[in-house]
Parts: sequence; structure tokens; C-alpha cells
Amino acid sequence: MTEEYTIPLAKIIKELSLTALHLPCSAEEILIRSRDVIRPGLELYGFCDYFDPHRITVLGRSEIAMLDSLGEEKKTAAIDHFFALKPATVIVARGIVPCDFMRAAADKYDIPLLSAKDSTSNVVADLVSLLNVELAPRITRHGVLIEVYGEGILLVGDSGVGKSETAIELIKRGHRLIADDAVEIRRVSNKSLVGQAPANIRHFIELRGIGIINARRIFGMGAIKLSEKIDMVINLEIWDATKVYDRMGIDSEFTEILGIRVPVLTIPVKPGRNLAVIIEVAAMNNRQKKMGYNAAQELLSSLGVDMSELQGEDIKKDLDI
Repeated sequence: MTEEYTIPLAKIIKELSLTALHLPCSAEEILIRSRDVIRPGLELYGFCDYFDPHRITVLGRSEIAMLDSLGEEKKTAAIDHFFALKPATVIVARGIVPCDFMRAAADKYDIPLLSAKDSTSNVVADLVSLLNVELAPRITRHGVLIEVYGEGILLVGDSGVGKSETAIELIKRGHRLIADDAVEIRRVSNKSLVGQAPANIRHFIELRGIGIINARRIFGMGAIKLSEKIDMVINLEIWDATKVYDRMGIDSEFTEILGIRVPVLTIPVKPGRNLAVIIEVAAMNNRQKKMGYNAAQELLSSLGVDMSELQGEDIKKDLDI
């Protein structure tokens, strides 16, 4: 069964700078569990077959004008009927002052009633953005997440392979740490994964022989970041002389995390290899590939190879992450 996540209404009020007009109880105790937002139209006219009471409702200038056009008696009935459906929360945008009927209905049915100064479209956009992150499906996996040239790189591999040491070298080279040891990965959309550190270990790094250090305290605020999109996974493994490693980059390896495809590189580790520089190059090369350029294809083409006959394979890797 899929785990259900919630966000307290108090956090929504704080993040969107909303004003509470009516709260049946403490905003910390009111939990929102749906990522969807509704602007009611048909529901105010009485068609509620597909109404979801877990969604936050946003009323803008159009909805308020439509209610005003009904006349006092029908307007009161429409508001009472809608609030009787028990929407999770009702937000009135554009700084519009709710009528007395709406305030009375919120009090009667114990519905949180909030006010926003921003435009309706902006309120909906900000709400969706916040809810998509806070209520996203998530997993926590062993690894290191670091931002390199704007690319979110998730380093994975066996314990002791050198992930944290590599992260320290990358921080010294001007890149930013998001998480060490445990990475909380959230699926914020059908195409995007965002990683961050659990709050209790944020900014800390474990270095064997030294112990625990605080990257923010040692390297400064510029060395850390709270969250980052995961653009690529780099699997660090001890060099195996019997294994053939990719030397061209024609094939595309990928793994799936929470159902989303993420490019994968396997980098062998042995004494003398500068992993930080290799990962920097990997990050830049990944960005070039996303922009449509592949160096291996250009080289082979210049050597006279017919690229239409040389199609790279998509290879799925099942990583233990």
C-alpha cells in the first residue's frame, strides 16, 4: 500500500503568506493530503459527482462574481451547499473580502477559511508547487547527492568506496553538497526527482579516520544546498580487471527511481584516479547530451562510420539504491 503524506495547514499559510479568517482548530492540527487544487465552477451550481473533499479550494474573482450574480437567496444556498461538502480548506484570492454568508458557512461546517492577496492564478501555481514537493512519493536511499555545474549528481556505491571523500573534493572545487549518507528522493512530477537530506543529518559528512564534520561550518554557506533535482546517477565501484568498462559512450545506461528514468554512469575506482575531475567532466558531458550533442557520435562520424547503422542501446541497470 502506498504511504500517504500530509502537510500541516500552518506551513501552507506561512509559505504563501495567507491570512486566516476562520480556523476550526490550530492550523498545525489541520492536515492536507491531496496535491490537487480546485477552482469550483460546476460545484457551486450543484454538480458535485466528482468533488474531492481532500482538495484545497481556491475562489477568485470569477467565482465570487458568479455567486454575486445569483441573487442573495440562491447565493446563500450555493455557499451553504458547497461548504456542506466539507472541502479541506477554502482560500479567497486577490484580497477579496468574503461575504458574511461565507464566513457563517465556514463557521457552521468547521471549514478553514483563508485569504490571499495574490492573484488567483499565482495562488494556484504556488499551491501546486508546494504541495507537489511536500506530498510527493519518496524513498530514502544510501548515497551522496551533490550539485556539480548545476547538475544534480547522485553518487552511489558500496560503503568505503570513497563517496564522501569525493564529495569533499568537489566542495573544495566550488560545488555544493545536498546530502551525505542518506538521500531523501521525492518524485515531484512525472519527469522530475528532487533529493534532499533528512533534517537531522543535514550538512553533516562522515569521513573515515576523521569522523563527523559539518560542511556548512567548515566550508561556508556557499558549499551547501537544501535540495536539488537528480539529473544523473554515478555508480562508484572498485576497479575490476576482468570487467569491460564503457570507453565510447554510444550506449545509454539508465536506472529507474520511483518510476522515473535516470541516466547512469559506472566509474571504476582505483588509486591514482582523480574522481572529482572525472565527475565534473561527467556532469558537463551529461548536460551536453541533454542539449543534443554526443562527442562519441561526432568522432565516429568524422571517421566515416555510418551512424544510421550504429544505433546505441538503452541498457537498464538495477542499482542497489
